[in-house]
Amino acid sequence: MRNNIVHIGAGELTYEIRAIVEIADKLRSLGIKTNMENIGDPVAKGEKIPDWMKQIVAGLAMQDCSYGYCATKGVLETREFIAEMTNRRGKTQITANDIIFFNGLGDAIQKVYGLLRREARVIGPTPTYSTHSSGEAAHAGQRPVCYRLDPDNNWYPDMDDLRLSIKYNPAISGILIINPDNPTGAVWPERILKEIVAIAKEFDLFIIADEIYLNLVYNGQATKPISDLVGDVPAISMKGISKEVPWPGSRCGWIEVYNADKDPIFQRYIQSIVDSKMVEVCSTTLPQKAIPPILSHPEYPAWLEERITRYEKFSNIAYNVLKKIPDIKVNRTNGAFYMSIAFQEGVLNHRQTLPIELPEVRQLVEGLVDQPGCSLDKRFVYYLLASTGICVVPLSSFFTPLQGFRITLLERDEATFTRIFENIARNIQLYLTSHS
Repeated sequence: MRNNIVHIGAGELTYEIRAIVEIADKLRSLGIKTNMENIGDPVAKGEKIPDWMKQIVAGLAMQDCSYGYCATKGVLETREFIAEMTNRRGKTQITANDIIFFNGLGDAIQKVYGLLRREARVIGPTPTYSTHSSGEAAHAGQRPVCYRLDPDNNWYPDMDDLRLSIKYNPAISGILIINPDNPTGAVWPERILKEIVAIAKEFDLFIIADEIYLNLVYNGQATKPISDLVGDVPAISMKGISKEVPWPGSRCGWIEVYNADKDPIFQRYIQSIVDSKMVEVCSTTLPQKAIPPILSHPEYPAWLEERITRYEKFSNIAYNVLKKIPDIKVNRTNGAFYMSIAFQEGVLNHRQTLPIELPEVRQLVEGLVDQPGCSLDKRFVYYLLASTGICVVPLSSFFTPLQGFRITLLERDEATFTRIFENIARNIQLYLTSHS
């Protein structure tokens, strides 16, 4: 072309969680039966939406107002409802004007990073949810800046790494927190969150807290929303209904803004996000209208508790199966519905394989793993998929040097779930001993 029209950060936009589906589809067409354990969609894994919830949505669909535009920031009564939920805890107080709706948190993430000054960097955890790392890196046109999560310490942040990274990189302007965490399933205790807030205050930074899994915590763990700890530090909390309700197909998420009035630069930045939404007009109306009647429905607490109890039970099944295997690092999942497993350094190599019955499937996988730049954990994931039909995501795709994989805990049938993890355990051992 006459000019290079490709954005400087285009190469950073990767999403292996979806990309591996293409490989699974090819294998399925060749006769491989698959178990898709790669993406956090409870509905795709068989979650049955209760009739009372469907009736709420159906009733709103019969109202003409659900088909029109809403206010740029979102439906006013819904924003007032959400603000009241935050305010009743008695900590940071907000109004409806401090809430902005988006078409899912993916949309929010792209705008929150995309409207930063290019030189301003947000440091995020590693491993991290790839929508965040890709969005931040694409905005800057550089690789993400990260602080380490420690697999030898419950996947908690390495606070020395965080502090030193901020101290010696003056471009860092914000800190990303994902709590409960995706991809590790870790729940960060209050003491860690307080320390991060203190660091943000010391270095005059703002905080982005992805809290979409905040109400999915179990195994006796506890945490706090960032609004209860942030004090006068400027911050953004990201929330939504895709995981908790769950309604991922609604594409409905929002941000809550704290302390915008405390810093004129942060206030102008938030206004730029609002201006961007104004150009877009608004986000989808019907899901927003459904939030108050769903979250305040008398059956909602028991509905949510049943799901939390199931995730707790299944997290322990998975942990008890995998913790017996040498050469991997595994921590119990305590929130959200993901588990990350890291291989011990040096145990993977480019000669290891798993048995694949169909010649055409073996040929496909061998072609994939021979491609330049194929990571050692992606190689394992491809062989696992072709040999067992179990589809997981390479851990290295969550922007980390660690080699491993992330798997969901969303399979509803306990016998099937147990069989999947036992199968994974067997094949890890088989793979590691094939050409060690």
